[in-house]
Amino acid sequence: MKRKATAIWQGTGKDGKGFLNGPSGVLDNTPYNFKARFENEDGKAGTNPEELIAAGHAGCFAMALSFAIQEAGFESNKLDVDATITVEQQDGGFAFTHIQLDLTGKVDGMDEAKFKELAEGAKKGCPVSKALSSVDISLNITFES
Repeated sequence: MKRKATAIWQGTGKDGKGFLNGPSGVLDNTPYNFKARFENEDGKAGTNPEELIAAGHAGCFAMALSFAIQEAGFESNKLDVDATITVEQQDGGFAFTHIQLDLTGKVDGMDEAKFKELAEGAKKGCPVSKALSSVDISLNITFES
């Protein structure tokens, strides 16, 4: 299995602009630029690689956890995952320094201890977590009974 996306950039790093595309159509000439990435804290001026990686991580983790729940003989009512990537300036550049996964979940018939065990396993085992393993990843769990 291979997945592909493309980026087109025009201009300088600070004043230029880019567009992202992928075969699914979700990224249909989606704009990104320096201001949207580094100066716009609310994230509404356009997307950025960090937002896309956070979305991918949240989605991958939720799916991995749903498989683990299914293998344990249950079905999730809802898994709500927020992924927040912290980017800091380091050594003349920028680096991901932390990823916070915030999970709220409800699984009828499952106890909280089992849910937390499966969530921790999904955090370690999902492919995106593995790819980002050089970054500290923490998980905050809220279980709704």
